[in-house]
Amino acid sequence: MILKNATVYNEEFNPIAASVEVEGEKIKAIGPMADAGEVLDLTGCTVIPGLIDMHIHGCAGADTGDATPEALEAMSDCLVQRGVTSFCPTSMTLSFEELQKIFGNVAACKDKVSGAYIQGINMEGPYIALSKKGAQNGEYVRNPDKDEFRRLYDGCGGIISVVDIAPECDGAEAFIREVQPYCPVSIAHTAAGYDEAVQAIEWGVRHATHLYNAMSGLTHRSPGVVGACFDMGRTYGVQAELICDGFHIHPAALRVAFHQMGEDGTVIISDSMRAAGHTDGEYDLGGQTVYVKDGKALLADGTIAASTSNMYEELKNVIRFGIPMKQAIKSATINPARSIRVDDVTGSIKVGKYADLLVLDAEMNIKLVMVKGQIKVNNL
Repeated sequence: MILKNATVYNEEFNPIAASVEVEGEKIKAIGPMADAGEVLDLTGCTVIPGLIDMHIHGCAGADTGDATPEALEAMSDCLVQRGVTSFCPTSMTLSFEELQKIFGNVAACKDKVSGAYIQGINMEGPYIALSKKGAQNGEYVRNPDKDEFRRLYDGCGGIISVVDIAPECDGAEAFIREVQPYCPVSIAHTAAGYDEAVQAIEWGVRHATHLYNAMSGLTHRSPGVVGACFDMGRTYGVQAELICDGFHIHPAALRVAFHQMGEDGTVIISDSMRAAGHTDGEYDLGGQTVYVKDGKALLADGTIAASTSNMYEELKNVIRFGIPMKQAIKSATINPARSIRVDDVTGSIKVGKYADLLVLDAEMNIKLVMVKGQIKVNNL
């Protein structure tokens, strides 16, 4: 199949006039080419890599924690309709037994969902700070346990793509040094100050979960985790997640983060819950009741609890907020791919990579979504 006459964001994320040839699951060629076989004329359209949501709890009324094939299928189908071609189902702070059940379900369904495909598990908690638990269940918060993590990791066939940790907790250094080589470790839900965050980066951490939220912020005398990421991020190659719904983070603070972290250091995430793509009302998130009104998800005490947004809307948001197009697209594609160590097979339009592609018109409406060479959405 040839996608013809489009503006294509190439491997360097520069827009070029080109055609893209797809053979099987992979991209075969990029550039000028003669018509051969099936041809789709994309005149006036732009082709970018498919979006990758590395941090999503749920959507369409379903949640990773439901631990059912039906929930993951519902999420997969909902996401692909919104331009997401792969994702990491994300767990909450729960007991070992419950996590084991959830991870086993993800492993069993990993290659079976029909829309956006599953990259692996995002393990958000339980190794976090109680004081910064946010919407996580405090009953199950515990110190980092590298042996427990290894049992979970091996038990699901090694498909955990990232694990969160509060670096000030007992056992953090040993956990980071042992786990980071085989599974990315992220700073998250933490009361750590600037020095502790820098120390964690020196131990090997290269990722920060939903920057600004559930962590120490930036002030002129206490730079906190946010300041450590801004200060040390480019030197060490740290990448920071950002919820770009305009509610979790003010657009001005988003612009600061995108500027400070640089083109390769920002990762757009949805951090969405089951209410995303659904209606207002009461929902469950990790065993706690969440109240959604006007699309804003809150616990009973007013704590912000995940989002009801999606990657496609957030990509449009950051462009509207003034983020350069190139950085915005990288932040939703190749940057999350690098964070979960799959950038060798997806995340950019390059010969040999999966044909995970999103086609947009001049108004950024979704015209076509391709997942591993198969058209899943066709609005041409």
